[in-house]
Formats: sequence, structure tokens, C-alpha cells
Amino acid sequence: MNFEPFILTLKLATLTTGLLFLLGVPLAYWLAYSKYKVKYVVEALVSMPLVLPPTVLGFYLLLAFSPENKLGQFLENYFDLRLVFTFHGLVLASVIYSLPFMVQPLRSGFSGIPNAWLDAAKTMGKSSWQTLFHILLPNMKNALITAGVLTFAHTIGEFGVVLMVGGNIPEETRVISVAIYNEVEGMNYEMANQYSLLLIAFSFSVLLMTYLINHRKNRMLSYD
Repeated sequence: MNFEPFILTLKLATLTTGLLFLLGVPLAYWLAYSKYKVKYVVEALVSMPLVLPPTVLGFYLLLAFSPENKLGQFLENYFDLRLVFTFHGLVLASVIYSLPFMVQPLRSGFSGIPNAWLDAAKTMGKSSWQTLFHILLPNMKNALITAGVLTFAHTIGEFGVVLMVGGNIPEETRVISVAIYNEVEGMNYEMANQYSLLLIAFSFSVLLMTYLINHRKNRMLSYD
């Protein structure tokens, strides 16, 4: 078995999850506490990947990143960055497609924090950043774990978006979902089965470990 597609998939999922933590935490914080009505428009846009077929999103990202498009030309001419059929393009497409799986659990975590804690932080003269890092995030660990695992697992299972944007280039953009499709298309069902079983075993292990960690944290909180 060639483990390169699986390793590439893990690399993609790790980078996507890390980038989405940096983007998702402040975005979820703003969505949870902002009083501007425009946040509902932003929230709808963030949630669009949940209802859009992956191929639709992948198609428009492919058009946007194409060197024949103004955006693609701008990125390639001024930043020497080509996103179509490259790993960088896969990362950006995955960040966009997995955004709601990071933001929604985090937003629920922020919304679950008692308002009295925020009022106490303001009374003590804490800034918004101090409140975020010293009060909010430490008390929503379950939401952070859930957001990270959902994003990681969702990225591993991506197919339509990564195929449209990245294509099927060995050791460059052929992630494990595309490798499975490639083997099935070539009627190599034995290898497709091996890849699928590996993916099932890994995904189950990650989810099981997450549930066990959350269960343990909940039990510890109940004892307190």
C-alpha cells in the first residue's frame, strides 16, 4: 500500500485545522457577542458550505484561482503563488469549505459562557483580549476540542472540493479520498478497500478518543 495519499491528507487536515483555529476563534467571538445586524449575513455566508454541493464551491474556487482569471493572475504575478492544482490551493479550499465546522462549535461555546463572567471581567478592567484568553477560552475546552476534531475529520473526508481545485497529482494533491476514487475508477477494488479501511479505522479512533476526553472532562466537572 502507498501511504503517501494518507500522509498528504494528514498534512492537509493539520494545516487546515491550525489555520481555522486562528481564523475561527476571533470570528466566532464576534458572531457570539456582536450587536451589529450584519453578523447574520456573515453567519449565513460562513454556513454556506454546509448546504452547497462541494463541487459547486470547488468549481467557483477553480475559476477564481485559475491563471486566466484576474485574481489568479494577480496572485501569480505579484506573489508567485499558483493555487490551481497545487497543495497551497488545497489548503485554501479546505479552509473555506471547513470553516463552519470550526466556527459553529466555537460560537456555541462562547454563547454558553455566563454573561456574569463577562460583566465581572469588565468590572476588573480586563481588556477584550484578556477576557478571551484568560476567561472565555479556558472555560470552553469541550467546544475547542469538538471544533478541532470536526474540522480535522471533515478535511480528511473532503472529496469534491479537493478534486476540483487540486486535481489528481501524485505526491502533490492526491489525498486519500481522491486516491480511493482513482483506484475505483481503475477497477482496483482491493487497493480501494485497503485505503477505505485505513480511513475508517483512523476516523473512528480520532472520534472515539475525542468522546472519551470530553466524557472524562464532564465527569471531573460534575465532581467539582
